[in-house]
Amino acid sequence: MTPPAQRIAVIGGGIAGMTAAHMLSRRHTVSLFEADSRLGGHTATIDVDTGTEQLAIDTGFIVYNDRTYPHFEALMASLGITGQATEMSFSVHETGRDFEYNGHTLASLFAQRSNLLRPRFYRLLNDIMRFNRRAIRDHRSDALPASLSLGDYLASGGYGEDFHRRYLLPMGGAIWSASEAVMNDFPARFFVRFFHHHGLLSLSDRPQWRTIEGGSRSYIDPLVAPYRERVHLGTPVVGLRRDGAGVALTTAAGEQRFNQVVFACHSDQALRILGTQASEAERSVLGSIGYRRNSVVLHTDTRMLPRRRRAWASWNYRLDGRDADACVPVTYNMNILQQLESDTTFCVTLNDDDSIDPGRVLGRFEYAHPQFTFAAQQAQARHGEISDSARRTHFCGAYWRNGFHEDGVWSALRVADAIDGSQPQATAANPSETAERQDETA
Repeated sequence: MTPPAQRIAVIGGGIAGMTAAHMLSRRHTVSLFEADSRLGGHTATIDVDTGTEQLAIDTGFIVYNDRTYPHFEALMASLGITGQATEMSFSVHETGRDFEYNGHTLASLFAQRSNLLRPRFYRLLNDIMRFNRRAIRDHRSDALPASLSLGDYLASGGYGEDFHRRYLLPMGGAIWSASEAVMNDFPARFFVRFFHHHGLLSLSDRPQWRTIEGGSRSYIDPLVAPYRERVHLGTPVVGLRRDGAGVALTTAAGEQRFNQVVFACHSDQALRILGTQASEAERSVLGSIGYRRNSVVLHTDTRMLPRRRRAWASWNYRLDGRDADACVPVTYNMNILQQLESDTTFCVTLNDDDSIDPGRVLGRFEYAHPQFTFAAQQAQARHGEISDSARRTHFCGAYWRNGFHEDGVWSALRVADAIDGSQPQATAANPSETAERQDETA
């Protein structure tokens, strides 16, 4: 029997909230509340006028791939949104010591020709190959204890300092917007599984990465089209009350009642909205998944890229002046990632504001990223304790999995399925089972 239609409130207009509202609006009357003046969350495309050309440049969500983003790809296909192939390459450079390499090709690997004569550089390469072989073996044999930290795992392998500080920790820190210290405390099993699934432990078996043509914001309009008239921008939810009849949301405009509420905002934001209404389980679970704010700058200062142009990559890690507690500075070369045909090189840099020439800055932004600690992993497993129809309250967001766009969509489908048993996409009839199959076979 088809469940009766309900009035459902979705709090948060990022990928998870927009997807949840899109799926649920097929059967229900859905209202979406977003505190910001725009939709998208980490989907933030900026218009740039160079005087001779108009460009749409992404500053938050940029890439996805054909292997580990099945739900996001299916959603884009349903909206008629197409992607374009891009290059996913990584460089590391340390200007103060004139050290740099780009692992994309053999030529870019030795972009700094003096590395051909450095035994230390060959030890780094050997450690990378040795780690990749070991990590794949340990992942496939399920040999990594749940309590093992990445730092302890690396220590047991006897890898050199260059491997730690000029390769693995910077790469992990850039992916999760975390510091070297945080990466050392990262769950090793979580880290290795992610690297294996994304082809980062292999030189050949790698997925095809893509960007969205015209900028990632292109998917927002078709995604919200079914419920556009019930999107409330610049409308933070400041309070919530649950009772036997439903849920009452309070905004500056007053109180509105709904049958169900979906929290698609960050875990800490959900806790603030719940306030004294939060249950002990909600305080414990949501309070265990923290966020860290990161600065983002769109600019044209190519000094943030490696000194040698042949070392320029899609992702470029700058090691200068970094201590263990500072987030890894990373600069995205948007001309490579978005296939921009421009004489100007556009860059997006995280966590390196002071090094950028202010005269070349096009925009400054700030995004918050989830921090995946052991406590956070344990909290993720308790989703069912707080997200259920009995309490008329549901939670979705990328923080329930790996922190990326795919995870936001996956978590939204899980909520849609829990509310009315719908199967919005054939690949996501049971999102939790799909995730387990992906973990086993990717």
